[in-house]
Amino acid sequence: MKRSEIRKDYIQEKYVIVAPRRAHRPTGPAPACAFCDPLIGREKAIMTVGDKNNWRVKVLANKFPSVTKINPKAYGIQEIVVEAPDHRTHLEDMSEDRIAEVLDVYAARTAALSEDPKVQYIMIFKNNGGRAGASMSHAHSQIFSTDFIPPHLLEKSEKVFEYRLKRGTCVYCDILAAESRGPRRVYAGEHVVAFTPYASMHNYELWILPRRHFDNITDANDLEKREWAKVLKGALEAISALGLPYNYYFHQVIEDNDQHLYMKITPRGSTWAGVEIGSGIIINPVPPEDAAKHYRKAMGE
Repeated sequence: MKRSEIRKDYIQEKYVIVAPRRAHRPTGPAPACAFCDPLIGREKAIMTVGDKNNWRVKVLANKFPSVTKINPKAYGIQEIVVEAPDHRTHLEDMSEDRIAEVLDVYAARTAALSEDPKVQYIMIFKNNGGRAGASMSHAHSQIFSTDFIPPHLLEKSEKVFEYRLKRGTCVYCDILAAESRGPRRVYAGEHVVAFTPYASMHNYELWILPRRHFDNITDANDLEKREWAKVLKGALEAISALGLPYNYYFHQVIEDNDQHLYMKITPRGSTWAGVEIGSGIIINPVPPEDAAKHYRKAMGE
């Protein structure tokens, strides 16, 4: 088997991408970082912020994609967002303006990828640390787009629609309004709210939502992205203080214009064992109310 395939479970609405090329990703210390100068200079950039010799953010094609535009069995596009030229700089080390530039790049690439009529789903995500799935230590995030919508997102859209029919409001608008005043509040600003969710699946899980209802990052204005960058920086600094690897991600379903965009940050402080893997019931030893206290203290809120 040489090409990726999307395969469905025998019974349940569960899918897996079998991707042989992913086995060739770098997994250990590399003799030279592919995202550092001068190696990165050999790569043809999809997008560059700054000039060629003084760049700040670069977007590259993923060399080990699980989906490609030439594979009808696993159609899609994967891109790498190199967040800084300096190998030692982490996202939380950057200024709010620089983090906002990364968000600008997410928006620009979302808009570009959405023009492909086959693309139905775009996920932007970051793996930071080995336990979170990162194969390169240089600060980067990824953009994954495909013609396939994960079933759990279809189910979520149905639940959101059902809530709107019954209540006449967006469930996420209602959630952020309630959580911005409760014990799980981390930050409640003019444009952005952050909180630890009531049923957190991960230790120190955090959600960041814009107050304004819009469905993808291309609709975020400069003030919203700047405040989002402020909250993201503070949250990642707080996670770094705990010494935890983390993921963050947000979903964007192209044809669902009534989503409420939100980013999930999921630190990887515990390993899922038999109960979690076998039953799907998650055991979280850190109450989200305690996690919120840690974030508020770290962020001076």
